[in-house]
Amino acid sequence: MPPQSLAISPLDAHNQKLVGLVHPTDWRNPEPAPRYNLVVIGAGTAGLVTAAGAAGLGAKVALVERDLMGGDCLNFGCVPSKAIIAASRVVRTIRRGAEFGINVPGEVRVDFAAIMERMRRVRAELAANDAASRFRGLGVDVFIGDARFAGPDVVEVEGARLRFARAVIATGARATAPPIPGLADAGYLTNETVFSLTELPRRTVVIGAGPIGCELAQAFSRLGSEVTIVEMLPQVLGREDPDAAQIVAGALARDGIRIVLGCKIAGVTKRGEQKALAIEVNGSREEVVADEILVGAGRAPAVAGLSLESAGIEYDQQQGVKVNDYLQTTNPNIYAAGDAALPWKFTHVADATARIAIRNALFFGRAKTSALSIPWCTYTDPEIAHVGMYAHEAAARGVEMTTITQPLSSVDRAVLDGETEGFVRVHLRAGTDTIAGATIVASHASEMISELTTAMAAGVGLGRMAEVIHPYPTQAEAIRKVADAYNRTRLTPRVKRIFEALLAWRR
Repeated sequence: MPPQSLAISPLDAHNQKLVGLVHPTDWRNPEPAPRYNLVVIGAGTAGLVTAAGAAGLGAKVALVERDLMGGDCLNFGCVPSKAIIAASRVVRTIRRGAEFGINVPGEVRVDFAAIMERMRRVRAELAANDAASRFRGLGVDVFIGDARFAGPDVVEVEGARLRFARAVIATGARATAPPIPGLADAGYLTNETVFSLTELPRRTVVIGAGPIGCELAQAFSRLGSEVTIVEMLPQVLGREDPDAAQIVAGALARDGIRIVLGCKIAGVTKRGEQKALAIEVNGSREEVVADEILVGAGRAPAVAGLSLESAGIEYDQQQGVKVNDYLQTTNPNIYAAGDAALPWKFTHVADATARIAIRNALFFGRAKTSALSIPWCTYTDPEIAHVGMYAHEAAARGVEMTTITQPLSSVDRAVLDGETEGFVRVHLRAGTDTIAGATIVASHASEMISELTTAMAAGVGLGRMAEVIHPYPTQAEAIRKVADAYNRTRLTPRVKRIFEALLAWRR
């Protein structure tokens, strides 16, 4: 069985299949090689990509995992959450049917147990990609157990000593909870436990209006729970542009969610099966009662218990392993990738930094994390996706920018889809068409942002993007409209006079 800290439940056929793949009970650790080119600690996204990539290039690799291979993404993050979000979107679509002339008689009946069973089934199917046996087949020595450094070039796991030329720390991050009086005694859910539910809570309080909190709050509300979000900041999704966050807040409110902003939680009291939160807003105090509390207020790097000091590695419990721009720790032979070392705690960043770690650790590469163009997305409905700088960040750095915003209300496909709330916003370095950042609010913003991310990474200016033919009608056409708007700014009165004179001469 997996460690009690991350026990999977319920142990139905789907979860038994999952555990059998990512933490097999009959697994026997191999005999260690005399010396490894690379030892990877942690089998989440960063660790799996590092191990598979290095082994594929001919390196002798050991991979160590104490909990569940696949890490948060497979077991407690992207995979289960998006399965539930997909179900909640179906519910929303059916309920909107009348807007499109489709009338579904009666109430939409939600079978939460069936939704969760489907999630567990799909998760177990995808687990084959992260299975211990698969990585053994790739030539990786997979060790299941607790790892700790026993020196600058050796890792101990379950009594075995793994000597290495290079190592990568990829232990990820864990959910954290704010120090609210009574919260621990009352009990609460995090992303590591919420997907074990088999019954939908009648009333749910979500602490924190960040991406995790907003995504699951909307999904649970659409599935029938009475949801309240409590947030200390003055807006949901605090790092996003206020108008972008307001669009999402409006969508959450229409889904029946109560949002309490600028609030302090004074304490939590357990009353039988119920939990009462005492909150303070603008000097007024009230009580919110829930059947379940979901904490979505942050994550901390998983660096405890690794004996990092024994390897000469500097770290911080809040910031994680200290690395330079090349992902090198204070021990030059040891690197770190993903959530354990970086502030961007996303699966795709873990993947990207794992690739950097392989190049730099094994092939004398000089790839830099500062060169990455990192997009991210919040999978609410509508979604918010962003890449590069925000306007307020540019102002803080003294970077002058020009901003162009295209509302979706002027995009034909968005009108046809009934999804006109949102926009595409692009920030340009002043006086150029160089893309410095972009925000998209749209139903499929996560799919659309990659076009702008690609342009940034390739150094393609916004003006050139107007020459790219976009299929009509698509919501991505909004990106071309932004590019057209930029090109129109280049038509100054002087340029216009020149064109007029040229056309007059040609008549």
